[in-house]
Amino acid sequence: MQVPEQALALRIFIGENDKDDGRPLYEAIVLKAREMHLAGATVLRGALSYGHSSRLHTSKILRLSEDLPLVIEIVESEDKINAFLPELDRLMTSGLITLENVRVLQYGTNGRKADV
Repeated sequence: MQVPEQALALRIFIGENDKDDGRPLYEAIVLKAREMHLAGATVLRGALSYGHSSRLHTSKILRLSEDLPLVIEIVESEDKINAFLPELDRLMTSGLITLENVRVLQYGTNGRKADV
């Protein structure tokens, strides 16, 4: 699978407690991206955030799993990202989605052995 040098970075900001049909929303998004053969997706867990409601979400000891912020990042061609956006619209009821033009310098190992 090749990612073109000029691509889009899709970032999806959601909460850890967000669901899709009973399962974690982040899981539903990543599995849908995989099903649609996107190059890859990464879920990042944040330590502190606030959003539309101005409510703080934190990983402090006393509130250890209180709907922590998640960011899902996907880098892919513009065509594939545009095809994926309607699926996100179907899956998400709230959250933030951003798109950014990026330049891909390397994807995978290009046939060279990776350092282990």
